[in-house]
Amino acid sequence: MSTAPVTTYRLSANENPYPPLPGVLERAGAALRTLNRYPDWDSTHLVTALADHLDVPAEHVVVGPGSVGVLFQLVRAVAGPGDEVLFAWRSFEAYPEAAEAAGATPVAVPLTSGEDHDLDAMLAAITPRTKVVFVCNPNNPTGTAVRRTDLLRFLDAVPAATLVVLDEAYREFVTDEAVPDGIDLYRTRPNLVVLRTFSKAYGLAGLRVGFAVAHGPVAAPARAAALPFGVSRIAQDAAVESLASGAELRRRVTALVAERTRVQQQLRGQGWDLPDSQANFVWLRLGDRTAAFAAACERAGITVKVFPGEGVRITVAEPHANDAALATTAAWLTAHTHATRAGDAATA
Repeated sequence: MSTAPVTTYRLSANENPYPPLPGVLERAGAALRTLNRYPDWDSTHLVTALADHLDVPAEHVVVGPGSVGVLFQLVRAVAGPGDEVLFAWRSFEAYPEAAEAAGATPVAVPLTSGEDHDLDAMLAAITPRTKVVFVCNPNNPTGTAVRRTDLLRFLDAVPAATLVVLDEAYREFVTDEAVPDGIDLYRTRPNLVVLRTFSKAYGLAGLRVGFAVAHGPVAAPARAAALPFGVSRIAQDAAVESLASGAELRRRVTALVAERTRVQQQLRGQGWDLPDSQANFVWLRLGDRTAAFAAACERAGITVKVFPGEGVRITVAEPHANDAALATTAAWLTAHTHATRAGDAATA
């Protein structure tokens, strides 16, 4: 007797479940006709569009192959052997990788018990060797966000010679008005860089295009550290077209935020303790139960991002995918609770 295959839901990469924004496929399709030509090395059209969109000087915009590519450029431009790169932990895995690739030393500062950046501990960890400090806001994978008052106090205390990179890959999903827009802060802070991407809210993960906004003395060496022709013509054109669909982008983000609210409410109703997420994912800290939970998800046809011994990150996607995840979390928590009670009774 055959059984129906289990539907697979990919909830591990924080991808946008919606197709590209209106006009993007047509623009990208037209770019296919130029595949015999190299792309614009400087991404001039995209840089200009971003500068207009954000109201910043074009020379302050650095484009690269995803925000990951840009952050590697930034670190490579300002740090090297003997230097340190500081970040919260757990946070984005690329931070220590970028430090090591540049020959610098990664310095991880544990999150607070509430899964937030411990800004006081991060300040205390800064030394004369600290060249770059990453603040992931909202933080990946916990979804927590640093609020304006705390961030301003932190930025005021960081030495002027230390570069602060505010990673806002999930900025479009933020609904807490107390969480600042990094672009507003960068305007008066020469040592602040804002990092963003087209991979998440804009739904261009497969094309790899991200950007940073930084003052000239930082932007110029970051551009010089870029991989030649790193952003394809298709990616450049698709990103430019995406910027023109603001209303549709907001509609899709609103729908995903509504699903995020529903998912968090139902998880808490099931008995899960989780931090408030300002991104398009939720974080479950599971500790030594992580592997067992991930295995249960796999059996249910759900892929989640696993951080062994720590927890899992689950992307908020379309409603039916979220429903499948919620059914799995409910079943696992019920089974785990029963097993724990049975074990307690056996040892009583």
